Amino acid sequence: MAKLTMKKIELAAPLTDSKKIIELLQRRGVVELCSNSEEGLEKTSVSAVTGEFERFRNTASQALDALERYAPEKPGLSDLLGGRIEIEKHDFGKEAMQLEKILNVAAEINRCDKTAADAQAEAAQLEVTCDTLRAWLPLDIPMNFRGTAATTAFIGTLPVQYSEEQLTELLPEGASAEVISGSKEQTNLFIICAKEVAAETEEVLRKNSFVSIAGTDKRTPAEAVEDYAKQRKELLEKAKAAGETIESLAEKRKELRFAVDYLTMRKDKYDALNALGFTGSTFILTGYIPEKYTESIRKEIESRYTAAITFTDPGEDEDVPVLLENSRFSSPVEGITKMYAMPSRADVDPTPVMSFFYYLLFGMMLSDAGYGLVMVIGTVIALKKFKLEESMRKTLTMFRNCGISTVFWGTLFGSWFGDIVQVVGREFFGKEGGSLALWFEPIADPIKLLLFSFGIGILHLFLGVAVAFKMSWDKGKKLDAILDAVPIYLFITGVAPLGASILSEVPAPLMKIGTYMTVAGVVLLLLTAGRTSKSIPGKLFGGLYALYNTATGWLSDILSYSRLLALGLATGSIAGVVNLIGTMPENKIVKLVLLIVVFIVGHTANLAINLLGAYVHTDRLQFVELFSKFYTGGGREFEPLTVNTQYIKFKEENIND
Repeated sequence: MAKLTMKKIELAAPLTDSKKIIELLQRRGVVELCSNSEEGLEKTSVSAVTGEFERFRNTASQALDALERYAPEKPGLSDLLGGRIEIEKHDFGKEAMQLEKILNVAAEINRCDKTAADAQAEAAQLEVTCDTLRAWLPLDIPMNFRGTAATTAFIGTLPVQYSEEQLTELLPEGASAEVISGSKEQTNLFIICAKEVAAETEEVLRKNSFVSIAGTDKRTPAEAVEDYAKQRKELLEKAKAAGETIESLAEKRKELRFAVDYLTMRKDKYDALNALGFTGSTFILTGYIPEKYTESIRKEIESRYTAAITFTDPGEDEDVPVLLENSRFSSPVEGITKMYAMPSRADVDPTPVMSFFYYLLFGMMLSDAGYGLVMVIGTVIALKKFKLEESMRKTLTMFRNCGISTVFWGTLFGSWFGDIVQVVGREFFGKEGGSLALWFEPIADPIKLLLFSFGIGILHLFLGVAVAFKMSWDKGKKLDAILDAVPIYLFITGVAPLGASILSEVPAPLMKIGTYMTVAGVVLLLLTAGRTSKSIPGKLFGGLYALYNTATGWLSDILSYSRLLALGLATGSIAGVVNLIGTMPENKIVKLVLLIVVFIVGHTANLAINLLGAYVHTDRLQFVELFSKFYTGGGREFEPLTVNTQYIKFKEENIND
């Protein structure tokens, strides 16, 4: 079906039913709301309510983050692939009634998290203080000591290393210095002098960049370090106790996740109220809905509430959203289309157009039947065993189909984990096995694969031209459709055997036919490509430009398909090297053990690397080569009011259920 037909929905109902109708639409997830700005309708402000929901949601979310730090969950494969937990509507209501208790738990977790964080920060600061004081441990007087009635004391540091003898020479008579500790960077010292020379001593120290350690601490450094160590221990115990409290609440993780999703839904619902228009006793809702859901929504709402619903066609100037729906074969690659751009109102959905070639090209690039078999088995198990989210299901289905294509091409090319069958037969059974290829081995005949890749590329590009032909034809521009497509088909089909003759022998009759088709294509391009120009020189130069653009542009496009050869050869070559490394030892037992280890590690790495390469380059061939022939994009994806949750979903979440 490709792009679903959109309708404009307008709904009027009593104000008392507004929240219930919004909740129903949210669960169904098939209506995108538009802001209603009709004259005479009032708007409502729900920012205070949504702000409150946002604050509560952040509380629950922060509690979940704290649980993840103190009591991390160890999810299994089923948790990673299983998606959100389904919940019945009545169970949802029961959980919602416990929201206050859940938020109290969240607040307790956050309080403990803050307590632990503050205690750890304070303990870290004390540790820094202790590290600073350890250099002063030999000092057996309080740090705030400044002298006696007859003396003045200085405690501080000099920026370079001094000995006591150097300090004695530096200081005036009547002053003595004791080096507490020192290094190349500084000297920690204690100086005492008679009050009569205190000013002179201070002046000498100032000139030598002396830094006094000011403070009011009456303890010696050793006493201070001991006290700080006790305080730090108490703080760490406090942090540990807070952490243990958080860990004891880990069993509330499920309830906290529910709270996050519930509050998200509530916030979204009240945000939706902003889009409504109100009169004294009614509300008006407008938006977009796929045509296939109109009657079911009408029946459901009108059977439950007093409401008037109308569906109309959107205007030509409206920004209508786009929703894709394709067959089971094509829908798995809808994500590739969305990755590029959603189709505009004037575009066709390229998903069904590209799906067959997407699988085909992916398989050619990976081209190892063993790797394809691993992909098929892995994805089939995941699809059968796990209850997947729709997006994950489509992704795994896409890779399953790509795996089937890979098995097909790998069988044609005779690659099963490289040449592992021949290697095992030769190294362990003394039998030389022949080729397993049902067609040919690319490594033995790369030119054949290169020409075949170019042929596949031409067909792929011709498909894009055919779609552009149909789009013009459907718009009533039948002559333009013919003149834009036929010359290109003639020119490229004619040039193909001529170009192939450079690399391989081409039958003379085919060369002759190719020459005639090329000439016909050139003439048609020259005569028709500039038809939109009103002047004869404009028509001529338009034709010449089109001929040049077709020749250079199509040559570049076709050469891009050489990556089918490059990636296919890379997969097989690396696989062969892996097998070779595994059979290097002479001893058969050692060889067998090494081969098993190297086989598992090497082929896993090779599959991962080339799987990524095949995915990226297959996408590129669609985006750059195919789409450039007919696709513009620029559409806006359909964004319905829905249950936008992270952890739970309703069993009736979609109207199709």
